[in-house]
Amino acid sequence: MPSRYAQWMYDWEHRLTSVDNNRVVRPLEWGVEWARDWPCRNGFRPGQMPGEAQDNPEKFILDYNRRIVAASDEFYSYTRPTDFRLETREVQVFSTREVPDAKLAAKVKGTFAEFLRFTSPVRTPYPENNLVNARWFPAATKPSRGRRAIILLPHWNADAVSYVALCKLLNMLGISVLRLSMPYHDIRMPAEISRADYAVSANIGRTLDAVRQGVTDIRSCLGWLEEQGYDQLGIVGTSLGSCYAFIATAHEPRIRVAAFNHASTYVADVVWHGQSTRHIRQGIEQQIDLDRLRKAWLAVSPMSYFKQFARWPRKSLIVYAKYDLTFLPELSRQVVEEFERYGLDHKVAVLPCGHYTMGELPYSYMDGWQLASFLRTAF
Repeated sequence: MPSRYAQWMYDWEHRLTSVDNNRVVRPLEWGVEWARDWPCRNGFRPGQMPGEAQDNPEKFILDYNRRIVAASDEFYSYTRPTDFRLETREVQVFSTREVPDAKLAAKVKGTFAEFLRFTSPVRTPYPENNLVNARWFPAATKPSRGRRAIILLPHWNADAVSYVALCKLLNMLGISVLRLSMPYHDIRMPAEISRADYAVSANIGRTLDAVRQGVTDIRSCLGWLEEQGYDQLGIVGTSLGSCYAFIATAHEPRIRVAAFNHASTYVADVVWHGQSTRHIRQGIEQQIDLDRLRKAWLAVSPMSYFKQFARWPRKSLIVYAKYDLTFLPELSRQVVEEFERYGLDHKVAVLPCGHYTMGELPYSYMDGWQLASFLRTAF
């Protein structure tokens, strides 16, 4: 039986996950059309699809995942963008809730900020999603410590003003921050949806494509930071952002410091067991089981890339929550075991809260302190 504290925490988590009542249940789609321009094509030309893709879409997707994992440097490669630019515009919330927070919108109204924009190396059918957006928080340079900068990736369905306080805290430590809008999030969200559902959904191929796009966007941002003279680069990702951050780090020697705020093994396990993704499972569980789903998303799961991650020396922080009902603690512990098995330089912090409650006081302060303390000394 859970302790009184654990039960209180679980009840709080349930209340927070029930706030969003605009989740949409969709049926399973293999989404093979998203593979038309992927690398690792097994001999067929770009823009073309073998007959197997339509005749047996599951086999096509599973075979493709195995090829991607075997040649992941090719799959997550990118062409460096040539249209980097900074634009100044008014800050907007881009809430994904059915009833947006009017007070929060009023709080940021009239506030302007700088945003890095460029064309994503991965193109999708949605023009707004193809234009990358990253809010820029430059810090005063401390020459004695080098020019330090991180890319920060929020959680799934984060609004556009979350993590601003953390960005400003890191600025005080002399660390510049690019807060990246992940694919299908905030200003990149297509008009036909009200949540960032296309980032993780019942469409198998589109979910694979979204992670590939997110990773190439991260790598592009690293190039821009280098152009600005930053020579010490790191990354911080939360929840879904942690998945993107891990895969990017596994394929990027330029990332020397990494913090994974919530960590898990396989995308399929989170979707199958997590509270925040129960609507996805509801739409697909009559057509696919967990083992097949894990194989269908093998190529976008951190557990597939520890060998690649271990290629370059770096320092890592893994933060997870003891009462997490979305990224289950046993999955986070498996990630820690892999870090230990590979002998990777890492620290672990376990917070006495859940997935959603980590964003609430006092746990958000605990989390911020863990991240800031690590980044202050890890570079």
